[in-house]
Amino acid sequence: MTSSSSTPEPTQRSTPVIQVANTIDDREEKTAAPTLAEVPIEEDSTLPPKAPPRPDSVDIDLEKIPPNNKVIEDHAIDDAFPEGGRGWTVVCGSFLLTSCTFGLVNSWGVFQAHYQEVILPDVNPSTLAWIGSVQYSLVFMPGLFAGRLFDIGFFHPMLMSASCLLVLATFLVAECHQFWQFMLAQGIATGVACGFIFGGALPVASHWFKKKRSTAFGLIATGSSYGGTVFPIITRNLIPHVGFSWTMRILGFIILGHLALANLLVRRRLPPSKVAGGLFNLAAFKSAPYSLYVANATIAFLGMYACLTFIDVSATNAGISPDFSFYLVSIGNAGSGCGRVLSGFLSDKAGALNILIPFSVLAAAFTMIWPWCTTKGSLIAIALLYGISSGAFVGLLAVPVAQLGGTGDIGRRTGMLFTVASIGAVVGPPLNGAIYSRYGGFHQVGIFAGCMILAGAALMTAARYKALGSWRGKF
Repeated sequence: MTSSSSTPEPTQRSTPVIQVANTIDDREEKTAAPTLAEVPIEEDSTLPPKAPPRPDSVDIDLEKIPPNNKVIEDHAIDDAFPEGGRGWTVVCGSFLLTSCTFGLVNSWGVFQAHYQEVILPDVNPSTLAWIGSVQYSLVFMPGLFAGRLFDIGFFHPMLMSASCLLVLATFLVAECHQFWQFMLAQGIATGVACGFIFGGALPVASHWFKKKRSTAFGLIATGSSYGGTVFPIITRNLIPHVGFSWTMRILGFIILGHLALANLLVRRRLPPSKVAGGLFNLAAFKSAPYSLYVANATIAFLGMYACLTFIDVSATNAGISPDFSFYLVSIGNAGSGCGRVLSGFLSDKAGALNILIPFSVLAAAFTMIWPWCTTKGSLIAIALLYGISSGAFVGLLAVPVAQLGGTGDIGRRTGMLFTVASIGAVVGPPLNGAIYSRYGGFHQVGIFAGCMILAGAALMTAARYKALGSWRGKF
């Protein structure tokens, strides 16, 4: 008889339990533990696969971004931004690029006065203003193509080609004698070249800065003030001594030196991005904050540069000597440089739109006051104050766009902003010139331009509210 106590109980085999790690690092710790050393090889299939190597480019499908009103977080590329170092040399290079593009374009007031008084006195001022407006609008209009080329990795070939075109166009202006010649060389060729150069000057700095991005953009934008201050003084003082043709040739050599150094300094950091959505991505406009912000830029440009364009002529009409009045453009551009640095520093602390909105309101107020200034002292004061307040607009214009999406698509979104806003830039100066011709004075011009800037500020306020969902907060 066999005793039940002597019968051995069946041994219960334990099944190893494997917990899948939530991250790759946790998985590696689990596999390194002794308790998992005896797990059969065939059971390794339960573990998650190793992370694939980082690709040379990043694919971002913007069509899948939900069309809500919240700010799109930058999850596409999570690289650590240097926030300095090599980035500061890129800022220096972009500074030189903006000085030869926006700085040259912002000097149009001096050229308009010279053409109106000497070279093309029989041409209507409103017609002459088309050269400056086409030139100015083309600084923004190619932004769509420039941004796309930047995103897919053709920044440096684009920059070098546009630099050569700008130098050539400047030399060709020296040979112009008729309106259509100035339009082709100084309006179209110069504008297109400046557009492709400026289209990459700001996005390339975004590769190096995030927390200090507004400060970097503000410093880059001061290049416009530097060029807008120096070029008018050089032009006005050289013309009586060497003539208009040699003045333009000297400007061409100065621009050549600046652009050659800039091409050596600017470098992108992040790999090219294969973004979905095509050249003009309409899906981006499903974001209400982005759409409102683009509308703001388009409307504000109808009046933003009326004061800077016509302050030289208005001073001459008020009896101020032309030998002094041309300095008002340089004074305005110098004040603009101070405004760009100040607003860039403040926006890093308080948020770009929180600074842009009050500065735009001040620019509107000074634009309305400008036509009533008829003495040297008042014109100097209004040029300086207007320059400081309007400088923030150009200096920080692209910063909110960078906050409304990922870094991998920043070139295209910035380009779309500039391209759409160029409509306001091309219509604004001739429209203001037509108002001047209709009423024979600048008072109505100041009122119209100031109202357009105020309308842009209202749209910025709406964009800020949609992005934050509140009237308070940093943005």
